[in-house]
Amino acid sequence: MKKLLSIIVALFAVCGLLAFGANQLQSTSGSTGKKVLNLYTWGDYIDPSLLTKFQKQTGYHVNVETFDSNEAMFTKIKQGGTSYDLTVPSDYMIEKMKKANLLLPLDKKRLTGMANYDSRFMNLNFDKHNRYSVPYFWGTLGIIYNDKFVKPGSINHWNDLWQPQYRDKIMLIDSARDVMGFSLASMNKSMNTTNPATLLAARNKLNQLSPNVKAIVADEIKMYMIQNEAAIAVDWSGEASEMLDENKHLHYVVPSEGSNLWFDNLVIPKTAKHFDAIYAFLNFMSEPKNAAKNAEYIGYATPNKKAKALLPKAIRNDRQFYPDDQTIRHLQIYKDLAPAKVGLYNDRYLEFKLHH
Repeated sequence: MKKLLSIIVALFAVCGLLAFGANQLQSTSGSTGKKVLNLYTWGDYIDPSLLTKFQKQTGYHVNVETFDSNEAMFTKIKQGGTSYDLTVPSDYMIEKMKKANLLLPLDKKRLTGMANYDSRFMNLNFDKHNRYSVPYFWGTLGIIYNDKFVKPGSINHWNDLWQPQYRDKIMLIDSARDVMGFSLASMNKSMNTTNPATLLAARNKLNQLSPNVKAIVADEIKMYMIQNEAAIAVDWSGEASEMLDENKHLHYVVPSEGSNLWFDNLVIPKTAKHFDAIYAFLNFMSEPKNAAKNAEYIGYATPNKKAKALLPKAIRNDRQFYPDDQTIRHLQIYKDLAPAKVGLYNDRYLEFKLHH
């Protein structure tokens, strides 16, 4: 009897482990229940109170899993074995996912809030007629400086970073496309160029910047800038917004000669299963009140025109994060480049990092 009891206990233990494993698998690749929405997004990229509101309002439970790069997201979805309903790629990655047949087209008849979006941020080259994507946030690449160490108004252009008085004072975001990009912009070259000689020239110019570069890091930039441990940084507008909120001495500049204009859009990967939940969520996030609340929480610029009108005047009129049309005309959206061309960017960038 004891032997039989031991076998039964062992069987229950095995079943428990199997159930735990199944739950773990679901938590890392999306739940397959009926009243759920599996959202695969960047870390801290939605106001948690909005998720609570959506769940109470609709009855759909939202499972959130995060990624830290477009490439990581692309790889996981391409490999399969997931059940994500929505994800949030950037512009060039949407283009790449379309080419790889990883996206489902939107059913426009089920969308109720598309008229709320600013026409400037619709029908863009990476997704003509918004066949696959709904705008989520947009922003820029720019320069943050601390007026305790840098005279206000003395940094307006990329070339200002090369001034000798900024020796060992600049922190760069660790991103090949962005660092190579601002070097190209400083030379009045396209941030999407694939010309090997031009990319080499951009690398050479970055080598000249090396004495001024304190460090090349990722999220740590925020801490260094907030705590007055660095004078200047190159980073994205949303990160800059967080820094400025924490330190009144910080300022954000988008060089008027050109920089990156990026967009993150909600898309439906071909792994999607919960379409009622998907369209409920897309419509919920398109509502001006919800989009405005999300923009205040995240700090990035909202493409929802009606939501922008609801933001505090100090936010919606802030040219640091809502640049004027003249500046926007000089900004460039990254294109999806062939792997070999991306390799050129990565190689030149790595050479600069090794030189630094």
